[in-house]
This record gives sequence, C-alpha cells and structure tokens, in this order.
Amino acid sequence: MPLFYKTSRDGYTVGVWKIEETVDELLQDLPNREYFENELERFKAPHRKLEWLSVRALLFTLMGRQVPIAYKESGKPYLDDNSAYVSISHTKSYVAVIISIESPVAIDIEQYSPRVRKVCSKFVREDEELRLFQGDDTWSMLLLWSAKETLFKSIDLSEIDFKEHLHILPFTPQQEGVFEAFEYKTCSKRQFAVNYLIHPDFVMTWQMDDSPRECNRNEI
Repeated sequence: MPLFYKTSRDGYTVGVWKIEETVDELLQDLPNREYFENELERFKAPHRKLEWLSVRALLFTLMGRQVPIAYKESGKPYLDDNSAYVSISHTKSYVAVIISIESPVAIDIEQYSPRVRKVCSKFVREDEELRLFQGDDTWSMLLLWSAKETLFKSIDLSEIDFKEHLHILPFTPQQEGVFEAFEYKTCSKRQFAVNYLIHPDFVMTWQMDDSPRECNRNEI
C-alpha cells in the first residue's frame, strides 16, 4: 500500500497517499467492499474514482478502521462518527489527509507547476515576499497559494479574498518548516502557524487551529 508520507506531532497526524493502484486493487485493501463499490457508482470519471477510494484507503490506514466521511453544506468534510477532526486535499497522483482528536485541522496539497505564475497577482500581496528555493521562486508562489487554501478551509467562510483577507509573513523556503500567517476576515484577526513540505512533485501545507475564537459568525 503506497503510504507515501506520514508524520504525527502536536496532536495531529498527516498522511499522503500516492495513487498507483487500480480501482480493484484499492477495493481489495478496504473492508466492506460492497459498500465502496456502491458508492463508486456516483462517479463516472476513472480518476475521480481513484481519488475517492485513495482518500478512504489513506484514512483507513491512519485510523486503523473504516469511518465514513460526510460533508457539510459548505463542502467541508467531517467524520460521520465525530471521532476526530479531518481535512482532505488532492492533486495529480497524490491525496493528503490530516486528522486530530483535539482541534480543527486543515490541509492542502498542490502539484508543482509554473502555471501558478499566471494567477499570482490574484493572491500575492505587495507585503508578501517570493523568495527562491533551489533557484526557483515558483515554490514560494505555490506555498503561498497552498497556505491560503489551508487558511480558507480553517476559517470556513464564504467570500474570502485571498489577497485582501489572508497574509503570509515573509519566510525563507526550506524543504520543510513552519511560517506565520494572519487572517483579516473575522473580528478575531487570528494568527496561524502553517506547516509546510516541499517535494519535487508538490507542495503541502497544513495547520491545527487551536487559537481562541472571540466572535461568532453573526459578528463577522
């Protein structure tokens, strides 16, 4: 089973699954095959079937048991038995999951691609810096985009402007590390510690939101 990456720390576990199997091979590794076969009928595209099954295979590997995933109206996933917080992301050939029994979590994974340059002006602020990693600032662009996707999932509100409401403090990219970020959408104006990983195929960011919330949605 291609558990590509796993780390557990500070009350959470992150896993990355590299999609290499066929649908049938994934089904063989999951319990209750009939249930998953029935669920797959909702998807027509082969790659969507593989992504969906790979997420379940990864979650089963991390938790050691089958737990159905449900979704809120906003599209945010949660475990049907409420046994842990969960966040999910996928990119070409990889899926990523983070779980925590302590606090809400969020994760994002993005395939390396210079195409991010075409939309860079839509999410990079003037006070955010694009520093080189291995002579290439594309990695910084991808990390900023991925981090803001992670923050977007953490805040779980609509109408968030990645450029106006989300701010990544300057950092020097390494293969892995942590940087600080702020959101300006809510009255809490929360600060986040965002973890990141750079792999030749992708960047990944994640965080566990244990910061206090001083206002509710009605005050936003």
